[in-house]
Amino acid sequence: MTDPSGGSPPQGRPQRKQVLLRLDPSVYEALARWAGDELRSANAQIEFLLRRALAEAGRLPGEAKPIARRGRPPANPPERQ
Repeated sequence: MTDPSGGSPPQGRPQRKQVLLRLDPSVYEALARWAGDELRSANAQIEFLLRRALAEAGRLPGEAKPIARRGRPPANPPERQ
């Protein structure tokens, strides 16, 4: 995934898959309200719910990275060894 300016993603950040999702407007509004209640974006709420459903069904891939923590990244990230 590239940024809108045509550059590449920042080093160290995994690429994310982009998908187009069509939702009934009332479903989206309910999702957006739920996301707001949990201080997430609608996109983050969709990913959270999909991951939970996959885990409950025993279908979440073992190599799936955890959801990135919310908020600003640390100013001095720990060095990888």
